[in-house]
Amino acid sequence: MENERQKEAILKGEVSVRAKRAGAFQVLLLKVVRRQGPFGKVPFLVLDRHLDMAEIVRIAEEYQLPVESPVGKVFPRGKKESDFAGL
Repeated sequence: MENERQKEAILKGEVSVRAKRAGAFQVLLLKVVRRQGPFGKVPFLVLDRHLDMAEIVRIAEEYQLPVESPVGKVFPRGKKESDFAGL
């Protein structure tokens, strides 16, 4: 169920992503932060900058991890917070 990018991101604790922001491509650093939820600790890729929702969804799908940003929290398609508890 886990993919290689997901494992790599969790082990390293951060990931560099190339994303389109404000009409230009930028390399953004997302850190893995574990947040306490009702089902246990959940790893989130945290971004401290605003980014288009389409790019946030793409990152969540690519890494199969939830992404948190000032825009909101996004989970990969068909997944919810309890699916990531304990990773």
